[in-house]
Amino acid sequence: MDQKEWNWPLVDVVEARHIDRYKIWVRFENGIEGEVDLSDLLDQGVFRPLRDVELFKRFHIEYGTIVWNEQVDIAPESLYRRVLEREPSTPPVNR
Repeated sequence: MDQKEWNWPLVDVVEARHIDRYKIWVRFENGIEGEVDLSDLLDQGVFRPLRDVELFKRFHIEYGTIVWNEQVDIAPESLYRRVLEREPSTPPVNR
């Protein structure tokens, strides 16, 4: 997590699904939802094995974020930032 992500609210991921290659659709507990492309992470340390798309697809939600193999996860605030930067006008959805 980089320094600017400390300023983002901690909002749990409540739903996620694989879209295509290294893209995942996520929905947060506050209703914000959108698509994130994680391909830029796949040359970095623990994320390298996820270049295998079949392995990348096998994630689940645990502790409010996306987890692969019980060992690799991504900070929920990083996912949240990526969604908001991609879809800045996405309003919360009251469910």
